[in-house]
Amino acid sequence: MLAFMRAAALTVLICSSAIAQAQQSAVEQVLSRAVTEQQNGDLQAAIGDYQKVLALDAKLADVRVNLGAALAQAGRFDEAIAQYRLVLKAEPDNTDVRRNLGLAYYKKGDLGGAIPQFEECRKRQPNDVGLAVLLGDSEVRSGKGAEALAMLTPLEAANAANPDFAYILGTALIASGKRRDGAMQLQRLADATQSVDAYFLAGSTFLDLNEAELARKDLDTALRMNPALPHIYTLAGMARDSAGDHEAAEKAFREALRLDPGDFNANLYLGAILTKRRDLEEAKRYLDRALALNQASTMARYEVAMWKSTSGQYDSAVVDLEKIVKEDPDWLEPHVELAAVYYRLHRPAEGAKQREIVARITEQQQSRGPGR
Repeated sequence: MLAFMRAAALTVLICSSAIAQAQQSAVEQVLSRAVTEQQNGDLQAAIGDYQKVLALDAKLADVRVNLGAALAQAGRFDEAIAQYRLVLKAEPDNTDVRRNLGLAYYKKGDLGGAIPQFEECRKRQPNDVGLAVLLGDSEVRSGKGAEALAMLTPLEAANAANPDFAYILGTALIASGKRRDGAMQLQRLADATQSVDAYFLAGSTFLDLNEAELARKDLDTALRMNPALPHIYTLAGMARDSAGDHEAAEKAFREALRLDPGDFNANLYLGAILTKRRDLEEAKRYLDRALALNQASTMARYEVAMWKSTSGQYDSAVVDLEKIVKEDPDWLEPHVELAAVYYRLHRPAEGAKQREIVARITEQQQSRGPGR
């Protein structure tokens, strides 16, 4: 009887082992299939198979990481984040998984969630340029340009030839207030790599700095490379207008309005060009549309006042200009025009006072030098 019981126990052990081996084989088959599905882009099938594997063994960390990656690829970032956090709970020092967690937050657009993950990774991998680029971009886009620049600067010498690093360094310089340095950095990168994004951002920054020729060069290049860039015709037109090429600017603004009749700046600048050319009837249509699009814009109100002055409506122009200089007393151009209109209305004392203000503002601008 005892011998029979021993034999029965042995049979049970053999059967249990056989079941375990069969289960392990099934897990491996499903896992292999999931990996192939993920590699082939069949993400929904891969996600389902990874979940089947984890239902059999929830402790398979590598499988959970693969599931997180598939979920992130499918745009299901919150679910991916949950999977990565489960792995990190058991393996808090796993830098690769923490980096994936940061990337999931980054791609989701949750930069506040991404930054601490990238920072923690950089404590262990301080010379990883890829991490520096991700952290720098996250900080710049979060309004932390100075922090990004401080983090990137020590890495510059070793990574100057890395285009991704060079681009983020340029954006950090701009975001931290060193706009001209940043624009020059991006322009060098653009010339070296023919990066349309670098040309676009460099040109836009030069335009803000009133460096018309540099802005025109970069924005015209970006326009040739990719005419579908958002607002590229408008920005190129503004640069051409600032450079004094009003005919080329007009062509760009008209194309911008063909693509988007509600483009505020294209309406405004085209109206201004037509006013200067004394095509007053057509100019008024564009200026009225610009003002309707943004009634709070002092620039639109200024150009309408200029149209009134050009049209001989001096009394009405004075009213508009007086309001504008009261709201923005350091804006030079309205003071210049207001002085001219006062003289046309035979109000020399007020005109002389405006000329004094013009002289003072001009001196202040010259003492400050070009914008940084």
